[in-house]
Amino acid sequence: MNAPAFPYGHSLKPMFHLRSDMIYLNHGAYGATLRDVLDYQRGWVERMEAQPARFFMKDLPGLIRQAVEVLAPEVGADPVKTVMVENATSGVNAILRSLNFQPGDRIVTTDHVYNAVRNILRYVVDRVGAEFVEVPVAMPLADPGSMVERILRECNSRTRLVVVDHIASPSGIVFPVDEIVRLCQSKGIQVLVDGSHAPGMIEPDIGRVGADWYVGNCHKWMGAPKGAAFIAVGPANETEIHPSIISHAYGKGLVDEFAKIGTRDASAWLSVPFAIEAHGRLGGRAMRARNRQLAIAGGRAVAGELGTEMGAPESCFGAMTTVRIPAGIKADHEAAAKLREALWSDHRIDAIVAPISGALWVRLCAYAYNQDSDFSSVAGAIRDAVKTAGWRERS
Repeated sequence: MNAPAFPYGHSLKPMFHLRSDMIYLNHGAYGATLRDVLDYQRGWVERMEAQPARFFMKDLPGLIRQAVEVLAPEVGADPVKTVMVENATSGVNAILRSLNFQPGDRIVTTDHVYNAVRNILRYVVDRVGAEFVEVPVAMPLADPGSMVERILRECNSRTRLVVVDHIASPSGIVFPVDEIVRLCQSKGIQVLVDGSHAPGMIEPDIGRVGADWYVGNCHKWMGAPKGAAFIAVGPANETEIHPSIISHAYGKGLVDEFAKIGTRDASAWLSVPFAIEAHGRLGGRAMRARNRQLAIAGGRAVAGELGTEMGAPESCFGAMTTVRIPAGIKADHEAAAKLREALWSDHRIDAIVAPISGALWVRLCAYAYNQDSDFSSVAGAIRDAVKTAGWRERS
């Protein structure tokens, strides 16, 4: 279903549990789940509790497979090589901990990497004496091709793995992952794509991308309950990976191992097919296009009012855009956190603020419940926070 039966904007807010008194421009953080999807999830919890032993020991592995059979075609993945995990960070952990890095091996990513993934990479290289390289991707980004060149420039004979975002969390930039994967693999380098924000924001075709591993979240833009994500293993990749928690099914193969790692609530996973259906009822492709248009128009308007700029050409954004905050504030994490808190406490605006390339940037997300007026007060709120804050940069 690609056409909604209702108008987008604030009239949809009652379909979610969102507070009515806030301007929520932070859908990319944890998503927002429809009430009826949460009701559906409760049905799985009740079924689990009705006969816990049989549910976990007999029913659950097959139910997970049924959910994957629905999910995989939505993201262009092979269901036989797709498994569920709690979140993309869990997926990255499982992959990296399954690989045997050696002293001197080189892992390359960019400085737009999600911080949790950065920490996993640091942990892996610190344990064995490998090398971790972050390629700077300057903002504002003038040419998407320049990031490809910079990544390849850091890939030498010791480079074992490249980790790249499909849509970068701090900046909202959609990376040219198809080209990055193709060029890296032509040099014999494996590639892990962090697609946390892709499912439900754009239409990822994981098979076409061809990465060795692709991780994605279902609880952000796809609208599943919190704790639903996946790993998709590339068609030509025979590297054996295991869940971070080794349990009863060790050695029985990808699907069995990830389906049985102990007692946990898998209701979010089992709700993914219903969430995909609900996403379609909200408009599916039409909603995704509308979200993107609203985010870009909103970002353009905020940048114009602030007299600054967006973080990249409009063609590089999906439903998240970034706008530079005017100079005068230290571009560090402490200042970013204070500015974000000021936006919330004084204006009830929730949006991510992050330091990138020597400046602070505000990330603006658009979803079905947002409308133009959500963006109209952002610039004024930022100016007010900058003007009144006691943590401005001193000249």
